[in-house]
Amino acid sequence: MSEESTEQANDVPILSRLRPPAGAVHRKKRKGRGPGSGLGKTSGKGQKGQKARSPGNFQKLGFEGGQTALQRRLPKFGFHNPFSKKIATLNVSDLGRFDAGTTVTVDSLREAGLVRGRFDGVKVLGTGEIDRALTVQAHAFSKGAIEKIEKAGGKAVALEDPSRTYYRGKNAAAPPTK
Repeated sequence: MSEESTEQANDVPILSRLRPPAGAVHRKKRKGRGPGSGLGKTSGKGQKGQKARSPGNFQKLGFEGGQTALQRRLPKFGFHNPFSKKIATLNVSDLGRFDAGTTVTVDSLREAGLVRGRFDGVKVLGTGEIDRALTVQAHAFSKGAIEKIEKAGGKAVALEDPSRTYYRGKNAAAPPTK
């Protein structure tokens, strides 16, 4: 092989020849291992004080140097009601995507993307117009929604009270049949 081809062969990266560039790798700092290491005795932390102690308490979330933190200065407020019901709402105008004579159920509303996520019941509100006869099943209706659905020749069927959570999640059980 000529010298030129040998140089080219050395330039080609081969996994067995990969090395980090000079000066990129440093030895681990061994703190507190005597004066000859340069990091003996106080291990590079200086003399006394909060910064020399362990853990020092500087990494606390919201720590403000010893001043009472903001989240402790502000008052507590509000509460979370564990018994609240999440009601999914839609308008009468949204029902226009269903064909005339269809029975609109909670499952068909979910498939159409009109209601999403977890909820305890569905309420139909009266905003907009509807031009076709539909049988709409929901847990609640506004007065205006009932008038508009019946005026178009459809029926508004109220389901059981949503106090029992039937429609939480994708694999939730359907409401019991009577």
